[in-house]
Amino acid sequence: MQQRHINPPGVYAPPPGMYTHVVAVGRTLYVSGLLPYDEEGKPVGGEDVEAQYEQAWRNLTLALGAAGATVSDLVRTTTYIVGQRHVAAVRDVRRRIVPKPPPASTLIVVAGLADPACLVEVDAIAVIGSGRSS
Repeated sequence: MQQRHINPPGVYAPPPGMYTHVVAVGRTLYVSGLLPYDEEGKPVGGEDVEAQYEQAWRNLTLALGAAGATVSDLVRTTTYIVGQRHVAAVRDVRRRIVPKPPPASTLIVVAGLADPACLVEVDAIAVIGSGRSS
């Protein structure tokens, strides 16, 4: 199957050729780790991990949309959080924003991310048209 490489408008990306937000293979989408950046590449939320996590999910939603999918098509997510102290706050936000039933997921506590101003990063796999049922 042929691959499509997608860098959606509205989601910051480094210079062309260095990074792809979404690789689509058939109906399956592989979404790179998304940081809590605004369109200009500035981290959102400062030290507020909840605001950062919400921004990362906004970016995920935009990335999925550019590939023809929605968060309901998610089958797996991985969330990276800097520091154990942020786990409870991220779980609280997750309860509000992740579709029900939630996709399979992994939460990993890390010492740091590529951008030291970021406290959270989310990557995902989705299957277009899969929609979940409980």
